[in-house]
Amino acid sequence: MSRALNRRTFLAASTGAAATAVAVRSAAASPTAPLPAFTVRAAAVADPAEATAAEALTLLRSGRLSATDLVEAHLERIERFDGIYQAFNTVTADAARAAARQVDARGDVNRTLSGVPLAIKDNYFTAGIPTTANSTIFADFVPDTDSTAVRRLTAAGGIVLGKTQMGPLATTRATRPNGEITTVNAWTPEDPSVDPGGSSSGSATAVAARLAASSVGTQTGGSITNPSMQQNLTGFKPTMGRTSIAGIIPLTFTRDHSGPLARDVLDAALMTQVLAGPDSADPRTLGLPEVPDLVTAATPVRTSRGVELRRPTRIGVPADWFSDVSGEVAALRQGFLDRMAAVPGVTFVDVSYPADWELLTGVFNAVRLPERTEPFRHWLREDLTVFGVSALSWLQGLMLSGDEWITGQRAKTWLLQELYAGLFEQCDVVLQASPVPFDILGLPEIAFPIGEAPSSDGGPLAPAGTILGGQPYEEDRLMEVVAAHQAITDFHTRRPADPAEPRLLSASAPRLDAVEVAAATQ
Repeated sequence: MSRALNRRTFLAASTGAAATAVAVRSAAASPTAPLPAFTVRAAAVADPAEATAAEALTLLRSGRLSATDLVEAHLERIERFDGIYQAFNTVTADAARAAARQVDARGDVNRTLSGVPLAIKDNYFTAGIPTTANSTIFADFVPDTDSTAVRRLTAAGGIVLGKTQMGPLATTRATRPNGEITTVNAWTPEDPSVDPGGSSSGSATAVAARLAASSVGTQTGGSITNPSMQQNLTGFKPTMGRTSIAGIIPLTFTRDHSGPLARDVLDAALMTQVLAGPDSADPRTLGLPEVPDLVTAATPVRTSRGVELRRPTRIGVPADWFSDVSGEVAALRQGFLDRMAAVPGVTFVDVSYPADWELLTGVFNAVRLPERTEPFRHWLREDLTVFGVSALSWLQGLMLSGDEWITGQRAKTWLLQELYAGLFEQCDVVLQASPVPFDILGLPEIAFPIGEAPSSDGGPLAPAGTILGGQPYEEDRLMEVVAAHQAITDFHTRRPADPAEPRLLSASAPRLDAVEVAAATQ
């Protein structure tokens, strides 16, 4: 499909019109996908919990690993360490073991995710398992159906280990409704003040801490990409509508995305290949271009000359990519440019944003507030206390008028047109200093590690990542770039050390107050 038609389809969908330019497929992508040939690392052979999803699948398909052993390795780590990490709020150990035994008994290892242990953010419906969105409002909610995403993951052979902690109603980092911090960053479990990233905090920590092979999260203002960057993961937010949000407790209709937090780009591709595709329960997914072959896109091209990009790609570098970061992070970003400049097919281009970029993104960013309050108006009227420490951020949504919301929508449409005529005439993908503008617009983006740097207060080394944004429905091009980078670096293979001492919650555990929550809300 041509880029011009992609743009017209996306613009129509983004403005609320029914996209009819492309025939709708009646089913999701096939739950079976071949794996590229690659060598499984020795560390993954020695410890199944260390394996990426692709490595685990390779071992399963070759008979060197059973699904039972794979699941048990992760459950053992959950039992041993999750009292410290607090990545999960519900662990479904018995059901996971039963599902693994079925995979082994049937020899059913050829589906895309056969036997792969997964962690599910707690705003995805899971039949018979509490789905709380870490809130008082849904504290007793047990759905009788799975979300479309969970249904597709399990149909592809994925095994659910449990539900992960998250920011209350998908707002800030994972806390209790009273603001008490729960989930910690897997790289600094002894220091709860270090942000694990939100709101998909538990999903990120579970994968980084080797409590799950992969996970899913949601993103409205950076909730997949930010925790991925802060915990050395590859997090992928597809184009708006590429993956279904049916059966996910909403935050905003025009900005909610579902996607994976994975250990590398190939795992992100495997997960997205399963998640993507039309869903009659989510009109945003209908009438879109075909899902590209993401697994191939995430497989690096190796020749006698070394790694090459699958197709020539212009990577835009905006001036603000080096702004407001420490010298160490700036050096890591320059290192990324230097490495990729040597990869055949890569061209770097200095790019500029459209006029009034900050004004337009700021105006439209505010419209997320009434979109959040709309589904929860009943509780806002009846009992504000059920929103806990996030009450202030929810009240903000009541203050925006209808005409301001419409102004924000107009800003979005204008900004998309300006991007098409300006920025994306200069480049195919663009490095991003923040996830928010592309969240606002529903464009795809991927976060991935580029090294380690001291924290902002001069603390110990911590993972550092960056974000690459793309054009509508061009998820494959983003993955091609990251696949090349991960083929020439080993950042994505690095794992945090296991915690030495249990961290017990107490009355003195750090808390976020209402002002901090409002400022950090996605």
